[in-house]
Amino acid sequence: MLYGIKGQLTLKPTQQAQVLQNIGNARFVWNQFLNMWNQRYGNNPSLPTLGEYDLNKLLPTLKKEYAFLKLSDSTSLQQVSSELAGAFKQFFTNKGHFKHPRFKGKYHARQSYTSKNVNNAIRYENGYLRLPKIGFVRFRCGQTIKGNIKRATICLTPSGIFECSLLVEDESQVITTKTNQSVGIDMGVADLMVLSTGDKMPTIRYDKLLSGKRLYWEKRVARRARLAKAKDIPLSEAKNYQKAKQQRAKVFQKEKNQRMDRLHKLTTTLVKEFDVIVLEDLNTSKMMKNSQLARSIAAQSWREIRTMLAYKCVKYGKELIVVNPYKTSQICSSCGHDGGKQELSIREWLCTSCHDHHDRDINAAKNILSIGLGQALVNQPKPLPVYP
Repeated sequence: MLYGIKGQLTLKPTQQAQVLQNIGNARFVWNQFLNMWNQRYGNNPSLPTLGEYDLNKLLPTLKKEYAFLKLSDSTSLQQVSSELAGAFKQFFTNKGHFKHPRFKGKYHARQSYTSKNVNNAIRYENGYLRLPKIGFVRFRCGQTIKGNIKRATICLTPSGIFECSLLVEDESQVITTKTNQSVGIDMGVADLMVLSTGDKMPTIRYDKLLSGKRLYWEKRVARRARLAKAKDIPLSEAKNYQKAKQQRAKVFQKEKNQRMDRLHKLTTTLVKEFDVIVLEDLNTSKMMKNSQLARSIAAQSWREIRTMLAYKCVKYGKELIVVNPYKTSQICSSCGHDGGKQELSIREWLCTSCHDHHDRDINAAKNILSIGLGQALVNQPKPLPVYP
């Protein structure tokens, strides 16, 4: 199984300079290849497409022309070829969904490069991570790395922090005791998750908790941008503006870290407590067309929860089922009677058929569980007939 591990790097000044060099070189090669690609197809669209192998063959020539490219790890430049070829393949396969690859700017918010692990060049030892051309650096990820590291992506965040994301391959599975318990989960706005067991996990709006700090730095970013413009100083050279911009980015990073930390803890608890987890397949983009709920829905990170549960269920040997949420909040979970569509303001209702009193969200979670277990039963492989 492939899984990712993200952590923070502590770099020396010389190592920071090398990372920035690698990032700049990867960006330069991307722009060179993209420009060549555009000119090639602009002159003759009937020419065959260039693949990863074709682009890699051009790297030695590019290194001879631009000597500074030799300072980079060779696999990081080869990764650029792979990413660009993949981007064009997606574009030509589905032009309606994927856009044409674009040039990368030096002052883009997130700067990164990726190195492949060749001849054990990337390895983790006692809290330190060895990276090609950089050496051993302190790596804080909060967990033990088990398995083979396939590649590492080093990123400079807008808040000025160096992060590293590792792609790890591990065939072993976490051995956990089976609980023989199943749960249905109804995703919501007031409550992040409502379980069929009756438990509710309330929503915590971290964006609102940090809104004061965010507004403080947004005002300073705007004011320092005006001052720089009045003095005819480019924003890329205005130090006070860049400092305020980085402080604002730190507030956004803190908000993201708090939200992700809570989601990881909640999803891990669910996977450990239940053998079968049933989720509703929500059309988030359609739901966000409601202007009154769009911001609240975006803050819930429903898709992130589903992604976390998916790979954690594989890791722990559990089962995740996704079902259609059609009428799950309208049908009585006790007798199956359809009570009809109701306003969102109605949180509790009484079934006119069996007279059971329902909490809207708990009832929906029970229906989601029932539908999911029914799907699992249908999809179970049938035993082969035994002939005498």
